[in-house]
Amino acid sequence: MSRSHALPLAGIAVADFSELLPGPFLTQNLLELGASVTKIERPPHGDNARRLYPGVFESVNRGKQCVMLDLKQAEGLDAARDLIARSDVLIEGFRPGVMARLGLGYDEAARLNPGLVYVSLSGYGQTGPYAQRPGHDINYLATAGALALAGSDPAMPAAAAGLPVADLCGAMYALSSTLAALMQRQHTGRGQHLDVSLTDCVAQWMNPRLGQFAAAGKSTLAAQRQDVLNKPAYGVFQTQDGAFVAIAALEDHFWLRLRQALPLPRSDAPDATYREREERAGEINDAIARRVGRMAAPDLLARLEAADIPATRVEAPLALHASPHMRARGLFGTDPDARYVRYPVRLTHMDER
Repeated sequence: MSRSHALPLAGIAVADFSELLPGPFLTQNLLELGASVTKIERPPHGDNARRLYPGVFESVNRGKQCVMLDLKQAEGLDAARDLIARSDVLIEGFRPGVMARLGLGYDEAARLNPGLVYVSLSGYGQTGPYAQRPGHDINYLATAGALALAGSDPAMPAAAAGLPVADLCGAMYALSSTLAALMQRQHTGRGQHLDVSLTDCVAQWMNPRLGQFAAAGKSTLAAQRQDVLNKPAYGVFQTQDGAFVAIAALEDHFWLRLRQALPLPRSDAPDATYREREERAGEINDAIARRVGRMAAPDLLARLEAADIPATRVEAPLALHASPHMRARGLFGTDPDARYVRYPVRLTHMDER
């Protein structure tokens, strides 16, 4: 591919020593942006995702060159060092200290390749009291304060959010930081070690909540959960024909339109500001649920769309490829059998790949 028609990361070589989800999701994105990725797997079974979650493995390792290397043997270690010397980026997801004990830590890698961007993805970071703790997504969300706000039960946080939020959040911070480090290398000529903690990344996502709670004087967890989870005219409602529709009529103008479009009786739909409606959120949402429960989804959605109200059908995951929005945006590409969503932002020449 000529320079004028190159993908954004054409010519960037990535050595991927990670497994399961955060690191492979990161390197899958790097690959879709044009980098070449060599995935190093440990014998005898390789990436644990192959056995635990084979579908997940396939989704985040498409197009990579997979190589089995025993890093505890001289031959495997020599091959890994040769790969590192030829790479622009190294991704690893072991607990802190593991790569160094193998002889492949940042100091050793930088001696082989001073321009290497070395990315360590871990649950709690390379330093701190939790650095050596094992963990999974739920643990990182709990430590970052996000899990305390999850779920609709006022007495009990939910155990999951439907997506591995911390894993994916950390992967995307690692992606942006890797690209920034590659840009910085153009000025300094040197790489660097990026310490990416999944917990730290989720914690930064908490900033909007921290600001809201402080400004509103929400000092208790009960008040914070009420503020986040109990919003008037905001939620998922089931229709008469069994579909689920997400409605989000928070602002006053959306609320007034919703009240007229359904319609709702004035006793259940007060003409009040958002803060006043917030005090009656449970009653308002119950009234919406009763009204929506007597309507078929096509009629409901047509009414709400005509009134310019934020409302969408809740799509089933395996039906995404048939969604009019997904098809119009080309998110599954042009292959009719495509199973996975492409990198969602189109850069110059990406469609030519």
